[in-house]
Amino acid sequence: MKIEIWSDIMCPFCYIGKRRLESALNNFEYKDHIKIEWKSFLLNPDMVTDTKKSTLEYLSETKGWSIEQTRQITKQVVEMAKEEGLEYRMDTTVVANAKKAHRLLHLAKSLDKGDEMKERLLKAYFTESKNIDDNPTLIALALEVGLEEEKVIKCLESKEFESDVNNDIKEAMQLGVRGVPFFVLDRKYGISGAQPVEAFDQTLQKAWTDFVKENPIIQMTQDSQGMACDVDGNCD
Repeated sequence: MKIEIWSDIMCPFCYIGKRRLESALNNFEYKDHIKIEWKSFLLNPDMVTDTKKSTLEYLSETKGWSIEQTRQITKQVVEMAKEEGLEYRMDTTVVANAKKAHRLLHLAKSLDKGDEMKERLLKAYFTESKNIDDNPTLIALALEVGLEEEKVIKCLESKEFESDVNNDIKEAMQLGVRGVPFFVLDRKYGISGAQPVEAFDQTLQKAWTDFVKENPIIQMTQDSQGMACDVDGNCD
């Protein structure tokens, strides 16, 4: 069963939501039958990268808050992240356009490394304060998850996968997605936002029940083994 997740790398609730879904899946009996697909969403597609400005300063300017107000507001998010084992450094995260990182994510997804790349990008942004619009930085992160340097450079120095990013955003609009993270389970159930693990548990069970009705999965047990012949013709 497929779970599609629309999210942005710069969205603090997307990383928290990822962890909560993972917690639900860890307790799910049929987790090995679940496929995760990451979808792109840009909260601010026109953002101009500014390595001299922190997210706190950016939020203060764009929201009209004082720096102290911004610190108090983001502190709640930092504490929420900490409960999921995540360390957010909102005072040093770099204001950066995420388009290039999303194209890289699509490259990784095409090579069955989407989840690894998504995790690495989120950690790089929120915990390590890396510039996710910087080619050398993105190349280093991609190499860490096992992507080939030549393919990564080709992707970053071109417009490769740009149409995939745009198609994800267009699809989100068609589905009525207005904010992220947004989780779609088997194209039947949706979870909006980083809801509690219990919400993921319940929706996962509902979606799985419907999925199995249409896609029966044979569960085999071998408590004991009688006489049989194997594929090589050996019988015992």
